[in-house]
Formats: sequence, structure tokens, C-alpha cells
Amino acid sequence: MDTGDDRDDARTRYVCVATVHGPIEEAQVCAFLHSNGIPAQTRGEAIRKIHGITLDGIGAAEVLVPAQFALAARELIARAERGELRIDEEADVDAGAEDDDRAGEDGTDDLE
Repeated sequence: MDTGDDRDDARTRYVCVATVHGPIEEAQVCAFLHSNGIPAQTRGEAIRKIHGITLDGIGAAEVLVPAQFALAARELIARAERGELRIDEEADVDAGAEDDDRAGEDGTDDLE
């Protein structure tokens, strides 16, 4: 039995790149990795799903990625934790306003 951070399955060797606490953080990290082209899955104790306990490491889950993606995943997570990947809220609002302006230019609505 392998008790380290690595996991082998029939095809791919998975490694732990992060430990998360709670289903929201678990979903966020996995979705973030997936959106960057990195397959991810989690491994943790059943108690986290059954009782929702996430206290002092109880109920924590490991985020696992295929070994060939481990370096990229760790770098992305580190960049996110440092705040390097934040979305500028002002840029988002401006881009949305431009889209709204263009939708009405020809007098038609995309929903019609």
C-alpha cells in the first residue's frame, strides 16, 4: 500500500499538488486546473462528504493531477495564491458595457 502523496492507477500516475478544505475550495481548485487544461481529481476521507467536517485537517482532500502536469499545476496554484491571476473588475465591467452597446447598434437583439 502506497501511503505517500503519489497514487498509481492502471494508466496514469497521479501526484498531490494541493490540500484543500471543504467542498467549495475543492471545486474551485479542480475547476481552475481543468480550465487550464490540467486534469484533476480529489482524494479524501469519506467523512468530509458524509458529515461535511473540515476542522483541523479532518475532512481535508488532496488534489491529484497526472505526474506530467504536476509542475504546471503547482505553478498555477502558487500564482493564484500570490494574486497574480486576479481578474480586473473594472476591465470586466467595461468589456460587458461594450458588448451591450454593440448588441443594440443594428436595432436587433441577439435573443430574437
